[in-house]
Amino acid sequence: MEYIKTMRRFVGHAPLMICACGCLIFNEKGQVLLQRRSDDALWGNPGGSMDLGETIYETIIREIKEETNLEIKKEDLKIFNIYSGEDQHHIYPNGDEVYFVNIIFETDIYHGVIKSDLESYELKFFDIDNLPSNITEPFKCVAKDLKFKAQNDNI
Repeated sequence: MEYIKTMRRFVGHAPLMICACGCLIFNEKGQVLLQRRSDDALWGNPGGSMDLGETIYETIIREIKEETNLEIKKEDLKIFNIYSGEDQHHIYPNGDEVYFVNIIFETDIYHGVIKSDLESYELKFFDIDNLPSNITEPFKCVAKDLKFKAQNDNI
């Protein structure tokens, strides 16, 4: 996050390309954990931006712990998909503009008690066929793929 703050001092609100990692965490009922973000009140998967020198696994493990209080392990993660391009364009309420290269993992193995942080209004498990309609732009293609996979793979 310090890297992004530093870059913002140079570029203002201009678009930045950011590597981000998110995770689809499934409970024993096959429901997916979503986060209602405090910056725009929209739902999406928990996750966040990579820090300089971090691996994608270090990023997702750190972000999930920060945002959900859950602990996940590298060996329990599977890559769900990687997203980029116009679908990953996002403008934050403060005017900061980003294009994500978004690596989305999935897991059903986690430990701990769910607890939100300052970045979240709420954390909640949803049935895949009943996801909220007010979701972040970058999560829309993830939700579409999630629903497709659920209908075709029976996750």
